Amino acid sequence: MTPPKLKSFQIIQRPGRVDAKSLEPCDQLLVILPPKPAATLFRQLPQGRQMQQVFRKFATGAAPAFTTRLANKRQTLVIAGTLSKQASQFEQLSLGRKLVAAACAEKAGSLGICVIGFDAAALAGIYNNILAAALAASFPLPSFKAEKPTAAIKSLRLLGAQEKIDTSRTEAEAKGNNLARWLTTMPPNKMDAAAYAKLARSMARENQWSFKRFGTKELGKLGAGAFLAVAQGNENDSASIIRIRYRPGKKAARADLSLVGKGIIFDTGGTNLKPFASMLDMHGDMQGSAVALGTLTAISELQLPIAVDCWLALTENRTGPDAYKSQDVVTAANGKTIQTIHTDAEGRMALADTLVLASREKPAIIFDYATLTGTCVSAITTRYSGVFTNRSTLHPHLKRTGKNSGERVWPFPIGAEFLEDLKSSVADFMQCSPKGAGDHILAASFLAEFIENDTPWVHMDLSASDNDDGLAHVGSKFTGFGVRYTMSAILDENLFKAKL
Repeated sequence: MTPPKLKSFQIIQRPGRVDAKSLEPCDQLLVILPPKPAATLFRQLPQGRQMQQVFRKFATGAAPAFTTRLANKRQTLVIAGTLSKQASQFEQLSLGRKLVAAACAEKAGSLGICVIGFDAAALAGIYNNILAAALAASFPLPSFKAEKPTAAIKSLRLLGAQEKIDTSRTEAEAKGNNLARWLTTMPPNKMDAAAYAKLARSMARENQWSFKRFGTKELGKLGAGAFLAVAQGNENDSASIIRIRYRPGKKAARADLSLVGKGIIFDTGGTNLKPFASMLDMHGDMQGSAVALGTLTAISELQLPIAVDCWLALTENRTGPDAYKSQDVVTAANGKTIQTIHTDAEGRMALADTLVLASREKPAIIFDYATLTGTCVSAITTRYSGVFTNRSTLHPHLKRTGKNSGERVWPFPIGAEFLEDLKSSVADFMQCSPKGAGDHILAASFLAEFIENDTPWVHMDLSASDNDDGLAHVGSKFTGFGVRYTMSAILDENLFKAKL
């Protein structure tokens, strides 16, 4: 099964005053207003007096603030919400998700978006944030039901802006996020490591990316013992590390940006088997790789003039007679030896060798993504993700990127002092601490040992990748957190250009 075509969703723009004719095609209309809208704002809308009367009956600040139907041929449902002029990106995106969810509760149709009462500087951003929520909701996630669900949104219209809004970045980010969520939602028997590699190869061919698959034999020659320790429990030889290269224009030997993703197709916990509740959604343990591939998709869609490498570490973590065990000692690709402690700490093992291979290419900066530790969730919940870096000067940039993108993060420290907890009597260090405290920090400190050439590196522990009620603009459980964040790091912070 391949994802639905990630082509541009039809977005119709009608700049200028919102009149009855512009609303004729709309089954639902989202209206975003300031908390205390003046009567003059309602006059900008058809049947505005009716809307104002309904609005007064509802408490402002709620989402949606009010709903009413227009007396037109379509009986257009108006769903309105209020937004403070100081609202953060996260608050804007969250309002979009709630308004779009209310619209999608209706039958499938044409959705209009109208933003009034805000200055020109804020207007385009609000339109794009509400649009981001609509594009997330409009994308069909995998379904294997006999009766296929119909699309909740068939077309989108941006109404009321004085001039055309540039939506290209929002559309590209939506494509990347939608791909990440689609891949993560796929059942593990439908998207195993072999099928995933095949899909990545097909996407590379379609997008004119270069593609290389490092199979287990080649990884053995490269000395990638940490990755292969996890892979050896698989019943087949499907495990691999994938490298995809995006090189726009003149071919560049060195990447400006390297994206690395943990792709554990299904995580049983290995020999240290997970309990049922912890294993139920472990087909989502490959979301880091999905975010890396989704980010590459967004970059390629915008044809950004940067060279990008994308590395996907694809394997399962299985039980069985050949599965790795506690107290095994393995050697990673950089020659460092690891004493395994807990086979459910497999993500850092798979990433270790992948980071060695990625950093040997000497990219300007590496971003890696992984659903890595439960302690990160314990520390900051599923509303934020944790970030770690070997350049502490990046911490303000990383936090600001989270604020700008609406995908919020919190930086944690790493360093040699934390490696004291990973001292081993038989190897260079232990894979994790038996005590478990602060495992997100220890895991990141462990991973830092596999970055070669002093390459600038950012690790994202995706604690916000699963949120039952959705997060920010995304309404699904699997959020695809990280695509929008990385695009902001590239386009707003220019981190790959910084002297680090």
